[in-house]
Formats: sequence, C-alpha cells, structure tokens
Amino acid sequence: MNADRETDHGMTHGDIAVLLATAADEVTIGPAPCQAVVRGGRRRRARRWVTAAAAALVVAGSTGTLALAGAGGDGAERVAPAATRPPVGDERHLYAPRSSDLARGTDHGRTWKVVVSVWGAPRDRTEARRQLDAMAGAGFGNPGVEPPTAAGLVGRSAYFVRLTVDGRTSTKVRGVFDRRGTLSGRQVWSAALPLEIRRTTPRGSGERLVIGRVSPTAQEVTCTWDDSTTTTAYRPAPGTGIVGDFEDLIRPADGSPSDWFVCLGPEGRTFEAAAVTK
Repeated sequence: MNADRETDHGMTHGDIAVLLATAADEVTIGPAPCQAVVRGGRRRRARRWVTAAAAALVVAGSTGTLALAGAGGDGAERVAPAATRPPVGDERHLYAPRSSDLARGTDHGRTWKVVVSVWGAPRDRTEARRQLDAMAGAGFGNPGVEPPTAAGLVGRSAYFVRLTVDGRTSTKVRGVFDRRGTLSGRQVWSAALPLEIRRTTPRGSGERLVIGRVSPTAQEVTCTWDDSTTTTAYRPAPGTGIVGDFEDLIRPADGSPSDWFVCLGPEGRTFEAAAVTK
C-alpha cells in the first residue's frame, strides 16, 4: 500500500509522522517524582498509625489501663506505659540497699537481730559520690573503702552488718566485696563481737556472737569457743520457712555474692575459730 496516501482529513501518513516527531522534540522529560511518592506513602502510614493509636487508647481506657502520650523534640508522638518504671539507680540499689535478716533471737529477755544491707556497685565516680551521700543520709556512714573516697567504691558492692538489741541499733561490720568474686570451697571469713550495744568493749570479753561469710556451697560451719566447745551453723532445707527466733544458720542475703552465717556461743564464752565442716 502507498504510505503517503491521504487520510479522510486530507493528510497523509507522512504528514502525521512529521507532526508527532516535532511534538516529541518539544517535550522535556524530567526525573521520576520518587520523593513525592515517598512523602505520600509516609502521610498515609502516619494516618494509619494515628488511627491505630486512637483505637488502642480506647481499648486501654475500657480495661482500666491508662496510656500517656507525649511529644518528643522531633514532633513525633510516643506512648509511655501506664506503670512508670523506677530509675535505673533504684533498680541497681545504688541509693537504697537491699536488707536481709541473718539471725534473731532472745537472750536473757532481750530481743536481738542481725541484718545485712548490701548496696549496689557504682559504675563511675559520680554514682559513687551520690551513693556515699545516700549512705550518710540513711545513717550508715562510709563502708570503709580504701581509698576512703568515691574512687574506692567504683565497681564494688558495699555491705553493712547491723546488730539491734532491744531496739538499739549499731553497725558492727562494714566493708566492700572483693573484686575477685565470691568465696569458694571451704573459704570462710568471720568476725566476733559481744551481744551488746556499747561504744567500747574490751577485746576478748564475751565475744560470743560470730558473723561470717562462706561460699554458696557450704552446708555447715562449726564455731569453736575458748573452752573447746562448739556450735554448728547449718543451712536449712530449701523452702523451709524461717519464723520466730532463728540463729546458728547459713543463709543467703539479697545482693551478696557470698552467703552468711551466724553463731551464738554460750554465756561467758569467747570465740576462737570458725571452719566450714561440710
């Protein structure tokens, strides 16, 4: 067929081809509108997020749970849980200790108890300084670290052992846990003191209350007195409820890497030695 034959409007196919080519030359092709498409998608997602968040708030309100919405510095909406978690410092017990009863009893009509309080290890000097302030404010004082500054507390948990007799309390033992870790095997650390709350007590006079630390695997500690008699502190069976007076036991303490024991000797006796015997 003839490519230049006329159309119904008097134009040949050749004329049409020339016109189309001219029009194409006058068209400017720009880049694809990717950013506009992305912005549009973000707007649609934001609308869907707001709708979902509103529905979640309605559901939370119907179940008695309150969600709080706050705007961040970037303008984005953030939903916080209803139950506010305590500060990290509180979770690590930097500024309030964990306290555990180690022993309690009645002696000649006087009630007594021994409590150990463990403070978490600060990560830096700022935390350590704040912890020392908290210890002083709570009446514990300095744990006796070397050097006796905030630097001596960094990375180390501190402990205070306090004796209460008839409502009067005094700190009897204080220190920090060694960086090398817990006691192991038959290792034992102990201190002896009178069952009294006095400012000064001559050493060796009636030191019949023994407080010590052992490994978590120790099952029995034997305390020997100056007349060669002995008292055995044992670990109670798992799940055993401790009620009323209890003494001569091996017990864990919250936050402590080692377990603790307490032996109470007979009236007039003085402590000689302690050993893990099982």
